[in-house]
Amino acid sequence: MNKRDIIPSDEELTAFIDGELTAEEAARIEAMVNEDQAVAERLEFLARANLPFEQAFAPLLSQAPREKLERMLAAIPAHESAKSAAAPASAGRRRFLGALAASLVAGIAIDRAVIGMGPRFSAKDENSEWRAVVADYISLYTPETLAGPVPAGDVQAAQLGAFDEKLGLSLSPQAVALPGIDFKRALLLQYDGKPLAQIAYLDPETGPMALCIVRSDAGPKAPDVESRKGMNVVYWSNGTHAFMLIGHAPADRMTAIADGVRGRMAA
Repeated sequence: MNKRDIIPSDEELTAFIDGELTAEEAARIEAMVNEDQAVAERLEFLARANLPFEQAFAPLLSQAPREKLERMLAAIPAHESAKSAAAPASAGRRRFLGALAASLVAGIAIDRAVIGMGPRFSAKDENSEWRAVVADYISLYTPETLAGPVPAGDVQAAQLGAFDEKLGLSLSPQAVALPGIDFKRALLLQYDGKPLAQIAYLDPETGPMALCIVRSDAGPKAPDVESRKGMNVVYWSNGTHAFMLIGHAPADRMTAIADGVRGRMAA
């Protein structure tokens, strides 16, 4: 088999993203991305993973089982530790998937506080793409991710207030309240250089749920339903913003919840 035809590994693709390949190797990867849809999609996925992580899960990290993790690290053979210490800092990104898996086993979920992507990896259908990106990180959420008390009304209002200037959208706790589902936090993120609002909830029956909003000039669109990452998504848009409600609840219940949100926002 010609070397050109060998499917690149995740390590090679990440090295390509980091600019660590030779010109010949980079040209081979570039050609395969242009010719093979599966390789292009894998590169896009790894590009999303190659991101800075911020404070969204600081409370969970403070509760991490440090002693258990330290014992796991101590069990690593010395020659492997030495090799890791000598490796370039960017090589750590190549171990992202393994590190993420270890974190999830330890009960630690990592939020993507910035989920922007360069135009090189942008999909043709922008509206579909942002929903795919949201589904990627919401799929990492567990009930433990959103554990803790429900914020007081004034705290909710303060968090939602961050959307006013950046997103041009004024929301009240009452407008985004979901019946029988706990409000947990509102975060202002970023997608493709644009602000993205995420309001996270915890449904006692089905687990994590989120309402996400971006600016959009695509025009009004009636609600529709799709499935992503094993979750149901109800999405719609008005003249200025696109919305999506994502969660594990059945599609008919998600649709009913979304209809309530739309009605309160339009009021």
